[in-house]
Amino acid sequence: MRPLRAVHPLPPLAAALFAVAALADAAEAAEREEAMLPEVAVVTSGAASYNLDEASGATRTDTPLREVPQAVRVVPRAMIDDIGATRLEQTFDYVSGIARQDSFGGLWDNFAVRGFAGNENTGTGYLVNGFVANRGFTAPRDVATIERVEVLKGPTSSLYGSGDPGGTLNLVTKQPQFKPAQNYELEVGNRDRYRAAADITGPLGENVAGRLIVVGDHQGSQRAFVDSQRYLLAPSLTWTLGADTVIQYAGEWQRFSTPLDRGIVAVDGRLDAVGRKTFLGEPSDGDIRLDSQSHQLGIEHQFSPCWKGRLSLAYRGGSLEGYSTEPFALAADDRTLRRQRRYRDYQSDDAALQADLTGRIDTGPLSHTLLVGFDAYRFSSSQVQLRGNPTAATPYPIDIYEPVYGSAPPPLLPNTDAHERQTNIGLYAQDQIAIGERWRVLGGLRVDSYRQTLDNRLRGTRVEQDQTAVSPRLGLAYLAGNNVTLFANASRSFRPNPGSSAAGEPFTPERGRAVEAGLKFETDDRRLGATLSAFSIHKRNVLTADPADPSFSTTAGEARSRGLELDVAGRVGQHWRVSGSVALTDAEITADTRLPAGTPLRNIPRTSASALAVYEDAAPWGQRYGIGAGVRYIGKRSGDAADSFTLPSYTLVDLLAYWQLSKQARLTLNVHNVFDRDYYASSYSALWIAPGAGRTVRLGLRLSY
Repeated sequence: MRPLRAVHPLPPLAAALFAVAALADAAEAAEREEAMLPEVAVVTSGAASYNLDEASGATRTDTPLREVPQAVRVVPRAMIDDIGATRLEQTFDYVSGIARQDSFGGLWDNFAVRGFAGNENTGTGYLVNGFVANRGFTAPRDVATIERVEVLKGPTSSLYGSGDPGGTLNLVTKQPQFKPAQNYELEVGNRDRYRAAADITGPLGENVAGRLIVVGDHQGSQRAFVDSQRYLLAPSLTWTLGADTVIQYAGEWQRFSTPLDRGIVAVDGRLDAVGRKTFLGEPSDGDIRLDSQSHQLGIEHQFSPCWKGRLSLAYRGGSLEGYSTEPFALAADDRTLRRQRRYRDYQSDDAALQADLTGRIDTGPLSHTLLVGFDAYRFSSSQVQLRGNPTAATPYPIDIYEPVYGSAPPPLLPNTDAHERQTNIGLYAQDQIAIGERWRVLGGLRVDSYRQTLDNRLRGTRVEQDQTAVSPRLGLAYLAGNNVTLFANASRSFRPNPGSSAAGEPFTPERGRAVEAGLKFETDDRRLGATLSAFSIHKRNVLTADPADPSFSTTAGEARSRGLELDVAGRVGQHWRVSGSVALTDAEITADTRLPAGTPLRNIPRTSASALAVYEDAAPWGQRYGIGAGVRYIGKRSGDAADSFTLPSYTLVDLLAYWQLSKQARLTLNVHNVFDRDYYASSYSALWIAPGAGRTVRLGLRLSY
């Protein structure tokens, strides 16, 4: 088998811990010196509130959210800590309009925003500090490096290029601080849960600050033979060159390993026929291993009080390798499952460049916040897959009710040997116009030039395509007093379609258009905010089966999503932190070569809602404590593309508590799915259904210095 170039291995944990200790010593020494150090403008969670009025990803500027004509929900670090989230998918449990999708057997993050999930065969696209972060192969993201999650509703193509029209996430990572700080976390829980993390920051010199985050994580599960291990190392640096220039670097190395687990199967439409603990793969396959590394380097210079420029570079590399056994077909006896076996060796490299200029000018009675810039990326991936399908001689069976492992697998034969290259150059401009005290207008336009080359090395064929896309955005906001904003917007998006038609021709890109209107509310002290929005989104050129040859695809599909969403978050009084959400979503196919119009999109609930409340107060003996509870409701969903079965609705209850033992020590307790409800998180087909996690209990200790 042809070897692929591997991503650099994760440094040994011992070296990482040595680095943590070294940085901690440096931070303590700097604190003893009490040196006067320059300040760096970074955004942190600040006070423990769930309502933030800034999201840099919405406009690439520092415009307050109440002036942005778009629905944006920010999940701050305070809320991430309260709910005990350690994975990205847990951070949006209390956000409207986000639904879990098939996670490729637990190997990546996949979710839909406002009904649309992008390419069902890859993880959902999201941003990290404004860079597309998951082209290629990346593991489910850990939240240890995240300062806040910005949920950007609606198309973002006018700023970021290709993407789905439902929306995306922008993850803002923690930045180095010149004030020394050390944070250590230990966590244990049921199902062999162990986690240790360290977060050390402080000055490394007069004008240089550093940060180092290290994580070791082991997670068992209710699924037999399925657990995961993660090791993460994330260094970052900030270097101030005088008062006007800042250079920042952020790196991350990660290794994640877990068996590929396709879940359970439905029997005659019944999801409860097979227990949620039953593993239908082969334990002897071992883990799939994902290695990844990322680097972001940026310089920002303030040319004048009104103008600044940014230049940033990013690189991300990833690899995925290992064996898996997956369901293929259920026999007529409704208990014998024939299975397939696969070996995957995937690799990806992604390099990107961004440059922009932001400034403010006045033209008569109008005040303009201008943004002009360009970006470019070059992405390549190599995929080698061997596959063995069941035959009469080697059916590779398993009894779904009384599984016995170890049957003879079919021989592995070459199935995929493909190489893909993408290049893209985008030019964008945006003008935010303030008209008096009340009116705000946002106009944006982006032009992308995209090239894709697909080499099928098994067939000796090549498919190339060149596309140009224009993505406009127009928004209007009216500040109706100090507390209420009325807004509306319209925008377009595009996303290249992968592969080629039966004639060997490349597909035209998906095109999306969206309109949105709503209102935003904030209390006078800005501690509590709410957003109510209505939206309608249409997509065309969606891939669907070619009527002449269903083994190929054609761009004849269309889909629509429309709905109403409400998000509330912030503080109530001196003691309460609250979050609430409601989403009513109607997402369906409107045109297809096989499926009737009106077929609902997979995994999208028509109704979902959540509520979270945390009460904090001082204990009689001086320390502080907090208790809280959350409720999440997810309505019934279509289980596959043809809507042949339904995932039932479910309601989950979560509990949390913490006790601030001292200024440095906090004890935490999080219980998810308190009543141990059986539910199904997502599915791809009747053969690939992901059971939701049962009751999980986690006890943690946080030490801060």
